[in-house]
Amino acid sequence: MLEEVFLPSTYGAGVPYELFARLRREAPVCRIPEPAFGPWREGPGFWGVFGHADVRHVLRTPSDFSSHLGATQIRDPDTPADLAFVQAMMLNTDPPEHGRLRRIVAAAFTPRAVRALERTVAERAAALFSAGACDFVEVAADLPVWTLAHVMGVPERDRRLLYDWASRVIGYQDEEYAGLATAEDLTPMGRLALAARPTLRPGVNPRSRAALADMFCYAHALAGQARDDSVMGAMLAGGLTEAEFENMFFLFAVAGNETLRNGVPGGLLCLLEHLEEFARLRREPALIGSAVEEMLRFWPPVMDFRRTATRDLELGGQRIRAGEKVVVYHASANRDETVFPDPDRFDIARTPNDHVSFGFGPHVCLGAHLARVQMRAVFAELLRWRVRLAGEPVRLVSNFQNGLKHLPVVLEPMT
Repeated sequence: MLEEVFLPSTYGAGVPYELFARLRREAPVCRIPEPAFGPWREGPGFWGVFGHADVRHVLRTPSDFSSHLGATQIRDPDTPADLAFVQAMMLNTDPPEHGRLRRIVAAAFTPRAVRALERTVAERAAALFSAGACDFVEVAADLPVWTLAHVMGVPERDRRLLYDWASRVIGYQDEEYAGLATAEDLTPMGRLALAARPTLRPGVNPRSRAALADMFCYAHALAGQARDDSVMGAMLAGGLTEAEFENMFFLFAVAGNETLRNGVPGGLLCLLEHLEEFARLRREPALIGSAVEEMLRFWPPVMDFRRTATRDLELGGQRIRAGEKVVVYHASANRDETVFPDPDRFDIARTPNDHVSFGFGPHVCLGAHLARVQMRAVFAELLRWRVRLAGEPVRLVSNFQNGLKHLPVVLEPMT
């Protein structure tokens, strides 16, 4: 039973909320095995953390639960060199290094900076939809990719590279996504990156530097033409090492993409599976803010993150040894019945809504405010349309990302 928590195939059929609920009751902190699957080797196992209070405790206590020691993915990096490289990413640092890196790019995500983007984002969202049948996953992917390209200064013709890089990294456990290559009609800079794309044997970690050679080739080329007042300019002026710069680009290009790419289609599916709440939102559009928070709670874009114990300690009645992996399950914490009354009910007016979909503590998502702005823009525009399912949704096979690969719908303008 416990291996189901780890196996990516579990999540291809849906997040195992019933299993999470049972674990919160019976074993809120417990050992989870890491069996081999496909080309991926067996791992040493980890401590799974399923209750809201324990998840928040782990996330806010980097002195005990490090993001740096083993990085933040369940799977250990393949080599010491791979670990050393990813440890340069802001996501995989602890204070005070984390604060130093965060400050370099934080100006791009202040409320004032995001407000300056709101009208542009709303205009882009308004142009997303047209009448007829479509795959909403593909349609919704346009806005986060476009917004990221705008913030980072990526030329229009190269935007699709961001989509492909995110697909490769977030979907590596899914055969359909792992090899996606959709970018065409690229700039010379983009063609240079495409030529640098490596051919990798099955099982190579997609987050290793070797696997992302094309992304980093592009990052350095883009840096050569970056404006001083851009995010790229801030990175270059911030005194980053080469590894820190490459990892910062990775974080923007992928993490800034997948959250919305998962959250927007997932949010629409929540509404389509709870039509009374969709109708309620149409009647009360002022609920758009709380509706987005409930979508994030009910469909967390990221299901889990890993930490590593810095010392022998106790959590949830279990003795955890220094160096052991500790994985917090946001998806479980968001359904904790001690925090959320009737947690399996989708309620667009739920308040308070103390979900942890954007994390908690020092690593709370830097782009959360921008993500919320984009989600509100998309769903405010969708209220102008009738939407109905036109086929079965298809989930991403991943034990990390809570995503949809396909969401066939029909859109009709409201008369």
